[in-house]
Parts: sequence; C-alpha cells; structure tokens
Amino acid sequence: MGGRSRAGCRPSAEGLVFEGEVVAEGGGFVSCRSPEFRPPLNLSAARGLRLRVDGGGRTLKLAVGCRDGVLGLTEFIPGGLRWVTAIPTLVEGTTVVDVPFSDLVPVIRAKPVALPVRFAPSAVTRLQLLHSRFDEAGSPNPGFKPGPIRLLLRSIETF
Repeated sequence: MGGRSRAGCRPSAEGLVFEGEVVAEGGGFVSCRSPEFRPPLNLSAARGLRLRVDGGGRTLKLAVGCRDGVLGLTEFIPGGLRWVTAIPTLVEGTTVVDVPFSDLVPVIRAKPVALPVRFAPSAVTRLQLLHSRFDEAGSPNPGFKPGPIRLLLRSIETF
C-alpha cells in the first residue's frame, strides 16, 4: 500500500474482490499482486492479456513483472521494474480490455525508465493491479479517486 492507504484481495464466486481505502496524501495507491511465478509463465504464444474488471470509473494500472533478458540485473533494482499500462474502466458494469504486450511501458515506482530492457513474454514473473494517483508516465492520473475502493477482477486471460 502507499502511505496510509489500505486494501486487501479475496477470492469470490465472481472473481477477485479488491477493496479498501485510498488516501491521496503520503502515498496514494493500493495494489493487489500475484505471488511470484516460479517457474515464470511462458506467454510467448500470446499477443497480450485480456482483463475483465468492474472498476467503478477509476483508471487502473496493470503491471507485469518479467525477467528482463539483461542478465537479470533489473531484479536488483529497489522497487523492481514493472511493465505497465493504464486501464480506464466504465463507471458501471464490466470493462473488457485487451492489453497487447507491445503497449507495456517499463517503469520503476511509477517513473518511466530508459534502461535498455525488453519485455519477455516467455518469462512473466508477476501480475499486479493498482489504483494510483500517478499514471504509467509518472504524471497525475486523471482517473484517480481517493476514498473507499471496491474492484472486481473477473478474469485475466491471454489472447
């Protein structure tokens, strides 16, 4: 969690429920992430990920961790390197969004990086869903809403 924000995830019959309280000052984010995949997922046969999420009109971020192909050096960066994209959601109902791997941007703690890294769909190590006051470029997220939060991640699949 970021600062005083708090949230938790729990499975339900509909999917993964993600709920809590987002506090803008002193952090301003909540997230739910998978355990580290050991061995990493090999998604090289896919073009990307399809998410079905009830997001209440918030702009979320999908973050994907992977082994970088640069001798694994980015695994030693504090905060970790993640490949991120924004996911604007509908105010009501389920948002279905396709995220091509080519749209993912490398970031460290909500700041873009210019390291010579490449996304490796054959070595995905983690998936994470966030709601943050910052977008994937490190600028203010126009879809950020502090206060109570309740999201429902209905599914993640490859396409």
